[in-house]
Amino acid sequence: MRLDKYLKVSRIIKRRTVANEACDHERVTVNGRPAKASYDVKIGDILEIRFGSKTLRAEVLAVGEHAKKDEAAQMYREMEP
Repeated sequence: MRLDKYLKVSRIIKRRTVANEACDHERVTVNGRPAKASYDVKIGDILEIRFGSKTLRAEVLAVGEHAKKDEAAQMYREMEP
């Protein structure tokens, strides 16, 4: 699954266009490297997303095309930045 779609489906970022822009401005890294929106997310990847001065670090636990609101939080595990 594309990185921008994963960020939307997992509800880390609310809109896919916003996720796409975050990737374009190198605010999203995967396994320590800046990632493009087209990056293919895999289970075990470590995502790091910068929101202004706040940074979210998460490990990908599941990849799915659709997720209900209560299932979305189970797609990743937050880690200490």
